[in-house]
Amino acid sequence: MAFDIPEPFCWDETFRVFYEKLDEQHRGLFKGIFDCAAANTCSNSLKELQKIVREHFETEEALMQSTKYGEFEPHKNAHEDFLTKLDGLEVPLSTDTINYAKDWLVNHIKGTDFKYKGKLG
Repeated sequence: MAFDIPEPFCWDETFRVFYEKLDEQHRGLFKGIFDCAAANTCSNSLKELQKIVREHFETEEALMQSTKYGEFEPHKNAHEDFLTKLDGLEVPLSTDTINYAKDWLVNHIKGTDFKYKGKLG
């Protein structure tokens, strides 16, 4: 199921997973993609997005492992697929690339991350 992409592209309460650190990082991911869209020729924005995505995935995966979350492997695989795509990007970023990142984040949070609500301790 595809979820609507918010415009303007920013985090709101409908994306809340109820783990403060993860919600804070999700807000940062929205901002990182927004910044890349606003400055699609800026390599610093892309590098920052790659950095915060990697940090978030590490945090989220560590929490999943510490609580023996049953859906860890497919979740980690989704992260790895997105990182591979993200790491292969160069500026200028196309509109299609920005839209892919927006769509991926929204659908990953609401379609995949929401499955761990209440299960990570």
